[in-house]
Amino acid sequence: MKTDNFDRKLEEGEDIAADPDPSETRGSARKRRLASLGREALLRRNEVFEAFFRAEASRLAEACYEMSRRFTNGGRLLAFGNGSAATEAEHVSVEFVHPVIVGKRALPALDVGPQFERRFPVVLRPEDMVMGFSFPGGDEAVERTLRLARGRGAMTFALAGEAGEYSFDLPDDDLFVSQEIFEVLYHMLWETVHVFFEHREQGHDVGASSFLYPMLGSREQKLEKVVEEVQVSMFQKLEEVNSMRAAVAETEAGAIAGAALAIAGRLERGGKIVAFGNGGSATDANDLVADLVAPPPGLVPVPAISLSAEAANITAIANDIGAEAIFTRQLIAHARPEDVAVGISTSGGSANILAALAEARKLGLLTVAFVGYDGGRVVSEGLADHALVVRSDYIPRIQEVQASVYHVLLGLLRDMLAGDPAHGRTPDARWKNP
Repeated sequence: MKTDNFDRKLEEGEDIAADPDPSETRGSARKRRLASLGREALLRRNEVFEAFFRAEASRLAEACYEMSRRFTNGGRLLAFGNGSAATEAEHVSVEFVHPVIVGKRALPALDVGPQFERRFPVVLRPEDMVMGFSFPGGDEAVERTLRLARGRGAMTFALAGEAGEYSFDLPDDDLFVSQEIFEVLYHMLWETVHVFFEHREQGHDVGASSFLYPMLGSREQKLEKVVEEVQVSMFQKLEEVNSMRAAVAETEAGAIAGAALAIAGRLERGGKIVAFGNGGSATDANDLVADLVAPPPGLVPVPAISLSAEAANITAIANDIGAEAIFTRQLIAHARPEDVAVGISTSGGSANILAALAEARKLGLLTVAFVGYDGGRVVSEGLADHALVVRSDYIPRIQEVQASVYHVLLGLLRDMLAGDPAHGRTPDARWKNP
C-alpha cells in the first residue's frame, strides 16, 4: 500500500524517485502522474482552439470565398516554410491535390520547397494563393516572399506573422499548440473551398461535400449567404475536434504515458525514433521528426529519422518491388534493436504500415502506432506495443487530434529525459540543454 505522503507527492508532482516504496509501485505512480499531465495538456488545448476560431471564423469564411474565385480562374495554392514549418507546406499540398472525399477533384497546390525565396519570382502568377509558415514568427525569408507575392497580386496567408493579406499571430506560447491550430485552419480552408468551388460551378448543388455542410441544402443561394452558413459550420467543426480531443484525453492518457515511458527507455539505451506514414500521415511523420531533431527553442534535440522524407528511396522501392515495401526496405537498412518504430496511419490498415511494424517487431524494435477509426489491423493484429487510437472515421479530424497526441507525448518524453522531478527521473546530461 502507498503511504499518504506518497500520494501527496504524486498529486503535487514532487520528486517520487527516492520514495521508499517498491520500484513497481513507483513505476505505476510515475505512469499515473504522466497520464494526468498528458490529460491536462490535451484538455488545455480546447480553450485555446475555441478562442482562436471564434475570433477568426468570419475572416476564414471570407478567405475561402476569394480562394474559390481564384481556383476557378486558374489560380494555384503555393505553400512554403523553413524547418519544421516546411512540413506544414507539404501537408497543405497533399490535402488539396489528393482530397480524401471520393469524387472531389484535385485542386492545384504545391509545396514550393526549401529554396522558395529563389523560386517564387519565377513560378508565381497573380491569380495564385500563397501560404507562408514560420514557427516561431519573424522568419525574414518567409516575410520577404509574402510581400513579393502580395505585391504581384497574389492572395497571401501568413502563419504566423504580419506580412500576409490574411495574417495570424501565434495563437499560443507553446509552438506545438500553434502548429495544431494552423493545421485545423488549413483543413477548414480545404473543406470550405470545395463547398464554394462547387457552388460557383453549379449555382446551387454542393455535391459530395453536402455531408460536410448539410445546412446549405440544395436550393440556390447567394454566395454571401453561403459565407454566413459556412461560418456556423466552422464552429461545428471546432466543436467536433475539441470533443474528439477531450475523448482522447480520457481514453488514451494512460496509453500516451506508457508509450512515453517505453520510448524514453529505448532512447536512454542509445536508440533513435524511426517514423513513417503515407500522404498526410507522411507529413506528420516528417513533422514529428523535425520536432525531435530541430525542436523549438528551449527543448533538447532527440535522434530521429523519417522514412517518409526519402523520396528517392520511396520511388525506387515502389517501382522495383512495390509500394508495400517502401518502409520495410528502409527499416532493414537503418533500424537497430534499441530503436523505436513509429507508424502513423489514419485507417490502421495501410499495407506498408502493417508490413513495417511487423518487420520492426522481427528486428527487436519497440513499436508505437498513431491510428484512427478503431485502430484497424494495427490493433486487431497486435502489431504495436503501444497503439494510440483517435476514434473517428473522418481523416482530417483524426490527423488534427493525432498531432495533439504526439506533441503531448513529446512533451512528456522530453521532461523525463531531462530529469523533470515531476516524473520521478534523475537528470541525464545527454538530454540537458547546453
